[in-house]
Amino acid sequence: MADTQQVDARAERTVSRLAHRIGAFAKAHGGAEGQVAHIGERGARIVLVGEDGGWGDLVAPTYAIAEQAVAKSGITVHESFDGEFAAKVTTGPYEWKRMAGIQLGG
Repeated sequence: MADTQQVDARAERTVSRLAHRIGAFAKAHGGAEGQVAHIGERGARIVLVGEDGGWGDLVAPTYAIAEQAVAKSGITVHESFDGEFAAKVTTGPYEWKRMAGIQLGG
């Protein structure tokens, strides 16, 4: 029984830490929306897009923890990273240069 409580406490701390980071991102970018995606054994990726077009991501150890964190943060969550949601992302010279480098083998 003690092991379950310890795991739950650890998970709750992780949820709180992620929710805090999501909230900080939202505050810095005038609000935020997100999407949660499985990344296999590593857990889940929380993609964040700010109202100003800035973007970032966080990795949670499980999909359930990621879902709890976005729910606790209060941001809008999308089912997929579809065209309308993706269009909110602002890319700059760095991203375009990096994408070109990947295409060219750099």
